[in-house]
Amino acid sequence: MQQHCASSAVNLCRKILQPHRVASVRPPPPPPPQPPLQPPLCDIFINHCGVDTKRTIAGLLHGHLFRLGLRPFLDSMNMKPGDKLFGKIDLAIRSCKLGVAIFSPNYCDSYFCLHELALLMECKKRVVPIFYDVKPSQLRVVDYGTSSAEELERFSWALEEAKYTVGLTFDSLQGDWSGFLNCATDAVIKNLVELEDGN
Repeated sequence: MQQHCASSAVNLCRKILQPHRVASVRPPPPPPPQPPLQPPLCDIFINHCGVDTKRTIAGLLHGHLFRLGLRPFLDSMNMKPGDKLFGKIDLAIRSCKLGVAIFSPNYCDSYFCLHELALLMECKKRVVPIFYDVKPSQLRVVDYGTSSAEELERFSWALEEAKYTVGLTFDSLQGDWSGFLNCATDAVIKNLVELEDGN
């Protein structure tokens, strides 16, 4: 009997001395670590027709902006073999702050040019148009039978939006290249500053 009481007392003491376990008092587990924020691919997306402008105005403008410490996106400079065209370009458009659309004689013949322009407009990006050896009135979407009616309507809408935006004009035969590059760069920087001030 004494032994039974002693063991009961020991068990009772153990229960009393054990810390109370309350499930609801436990702190919640820490949240999973957040992935680091990816910086935008570019500040300025240069939309252009390669056959007309890659070795002239588009390439020169890209180099000029890059030397100033900005991050312009030009497909031939920012893409490597193996990159998915739409994947990399669409991501650059969505992440850019400003678009520069360089309209040229063969611009409207390019599906890629029109797609990029439409995406810039759909993402509500500010676009600085440059009319290079072409007048705004000469720009129109032509149906070659390769695009759907929806795409043609999308491209036409984007083109009209850009045509009625104040832009720059340049005649490659008679224009002053150095002066024009400075003028285009000034326009880009002023727009970037306005966009930063608006945020």
